[in-house]
Amino acid sequence: MVNSNKGNNITRELEEKLYSRNFTKFGMDMNPVVSIVSGLIILIFSLYAFLNLEHANQVFIQLKDAIISKGDWLFILSSNFFILVCFAFAFSKLGDVKIGGVESEPEFSNFAWYSMLISAGMGIGLMFWSVGEPLYHSVVRPPIFTHDNIAYSAMATTFFHWGLHPWAIYALISLSLAYFAYNKNLPLSLRAVFYPIFKDKVYGILGDIIDILAVVACLFGLATSLGLGVQQINSGLNYLLGIPFSVNIQVILIIIITLMATLSVVSGIDKGVKILSELNIKIALIFMVCILLLGPTPYIIRLFSNALGVYLNDFVKSSFYISLKDASWQGGWSVFYLSWWISWSPFVGMFIARVSKGRTIREFVLAVLIVPSLLSFIWLSVFGGTAIYINEQVNGALFEVVQNNLPVALFEMINYLNIPLLSGVIRVVLSILGTVLVISFFVTSSDSGSLVVDNITSGGKLDSPVPQRVFWACMEGFVAAMLLVIGGEKALSALQTAVITTGLPFTIILIIMSILLAQSLQESYKKQRRIKNMKMYKRIMKEYNKDKDIKFE
Repeated sequence: MVNSNKGNNITRELEEKLYSRNFTKFGMDMNPVVSIVSGLIILIFSLYAFLNLEHANQVFIQLKDAIISKGDWLFILSSNFFILVCFAFAFSKLGDVKIGGVESEPEFSNFAWYSMLISAGMGIGLMFWSVGEPLYHSVVRPPIFTHDNIAYSAMATTFFHWGLHPWAIYALISLSLAYFAYNKNLPLSLRAVFYPIFKDKVYGILGDIIDILAVVACLFGLATSLGLGVQQINSGLNYLLGIPFSVNIQVILIIIITLMATLSVVSGIDKGVKILSELNIKIALIFMVCILLLGPTPYIIRLFSNALGVYLNDFVKSSFYISLKDASWQGGWSVFYLSWWISWSPFVGMFIARVSKGRTIREFVLAVLIVPSLLSFIWLSVFGGTAIYINEQVNGALFEVVQNNLPVALFEMINYLNIPLLSGVIRVVLSILGTVLVISFFVTSSDSGSLVVDNITSGGKLDSPVPQRVFWACMEGFVAAMLLVIGGEKALSALQTAVITTGLPFTIILIIMSILLAQSLQESYKKQRRIKNMKMYKRIMKEYNKDKDIKFE
């Protein structure tokens, strides 16, 4: 017990040393090194794009192509390793370890927790790609999940990109962050995960470098998603109201979304983020059921069942597939996705860690892996299945539209739906629902991302000043708007490519992280087991002594 207290005192001393470096004026409480260097990197990139966008785009594309072509084996094998590690944690004795200790309890209900997982993890991505990707794979046959029925292969391939592999990445990094923060009393920051190796050095410059990498990846990833997302919102408004599709309109939309996200961030997780996430899931459920009932319902159900069977049956073979000759498809799809999920993982992992205290390792891993994956499969089957069916009926016309303008894919699919009664009204209502849902998902991505960046730049503090939260929410919107003005979709593409290049170092970080986590969990398992045994012993002795006091007459 003495050693434990001593360890906690050392941790508190190191935290005080870390926080003593924070800038605490003008309503701020942030690490100046992490904040200033991250800001400079963002500024330099923006200036580079402004001065020579063509050259910047070309340089980053070449860098991305080199990383994907040379490191494809690392992305593929490591992502499978992450799945195995997660299941090993869940089904071993380590699954009994509780995040936050034996006495900790969950902060949020299961529904609120799942809602926040999905909203932060990939809600907006599912809105953007759920029509276009299955449709593309149904026209251009993928080299994995090679079933005779191309629709089954297309949907199974889409499941592969949005299922266990990305969620295993999220589960591993979020579990590591939550464990070291809540069980080891370290700051909720990426630097804390490396404490077992570097000890108190993580509170210095070395830790600052790790956090700077995380902040830049988070801000660039969020800005990219926000910029691409407003194009989809603009497409919806153009379809509904005839509002022009232009950069000026998209900048205005970014300002509106940023203001909404700022209000949510100021409210905190318990109010703003939680309420919006729950609202997202409810609207998404209504929207999905409407498409399911108005679309080719029997076809969707059959496609979901058969594609899920193909996915599970060929999972191992397709997961370890590495192209020997033409790697263009795998580089453009599977490896691209894996590098994107990995580069995106510090943001999502930090947010999931923040809301997951009180869960056992087993509950955490199975919930993060299985529930979002299954819900994503259902969503993709409804929207992707409807798109595939419609495209066959209209002789490829929907695919042609999607190829030319991906952001409008969802609304074009709605336009092609065969609705016998009040078709015009129903299509408008569905388009409104879709637009509202895209906006809502973007607000939750923006506010949760701003909270994460805020946590990192403050040194891992969970409750930072309100002005600081506002600052990072506005910074995210500013970067997205500036890049749209500089070069529109081409500038966002350059930024997205820059984000993907961080996937390689983060892959190595995740591998190290999983090893450190396994070692530390062994210690916590023994400690929590001793505590449980002691509690059980005390309870038995209490009952025994109570029985001894009984007097028989």
